[in-house]
Amino acid sequence: MAERTPIVAANWKMHKTIAETKAFLDAFLPRAAELDRTELVVCPTYPSLATAVARCAGSEVRVAAQNMHEESRGAFTGEVAAPMLIDLGVDGVILGHSERRGLFGETDEALARKVPAALEAGLAPILCVGETEAERDANQTEAVLRRQLDADLADTPDSRLAEIVIAYEPVWAIGTGRNATPEQAEEAVAFIRSLVRQRGEAAGEAVRILYGGSVKPGNAAELLERDGVDGALVGGASLDPGDFLSIAAAAQ
Repeated sequence: MAERTPIVAANWKMHKTIAETKAFLDAFLPRAAELDRTELVVCPTYPSLATAVARCAGSEVRVAAQNMHEESRGAFTGEVAAPMLIDLGVDGVILGHSERRGLFGETDEALARKVPAALEAGLAPILCVGETEAERDANQTEAVLRRQLDADLADTPDSRLAEIVIAYEPVWAIGTGRNATPEQAEEAVAFIRSLVRQRGEAAGEAVRILYGGSVKPGNAAELLERDGVDGALVGGASLDPGDFLSIAAAAQ
């Protein structure tokens, strides 16, 4: 079985000014150095990316963006391209977060272009998938996950699947204070892994699959100890350096 390094990523969403980013990292980085068995990622807003990259230089903490456009340049007002992120020193990018899908109309067709574009540019994609409350109540969780992954990874070569991080984020658990039970998280992660394994046994073993959705210090350990759960994509609780450290420590 492949040895998978746990990964815990902080999705700050539309929070933290440049000054607040500096203050967070100044408090976080000295203590993060102790967590040498977990890959740590911070995902600030675009204006704070350069600051985060500079502050994290010399540490093992990586910096990822929260979104990118699939084209490398063009007449796309308000968008940011992968080469621009690379130029800043960014390591990865969140793609397909449910807030991008639900609030801003991100489609699976666009994600099918974004994932390989990120890989080609040298960015590590964190691809988010997950069902709504209505879809779970209708027992459609597996159908939704299959549809999203089939579409989102349609143009990604099998040989590169292992380079993608997949975050299972049930939409009904994001920012609601309600999280999936450890059993629900484990079942969904196992199903996602089985879908990747259908494209390649080695990729299925190597791909890292995270849980996201109201992860907090109080529930992180029971979620992250489940079989096959390789870490967490953390929202609100990642805004406090102490809380985020506690979650990262649980992943160790």
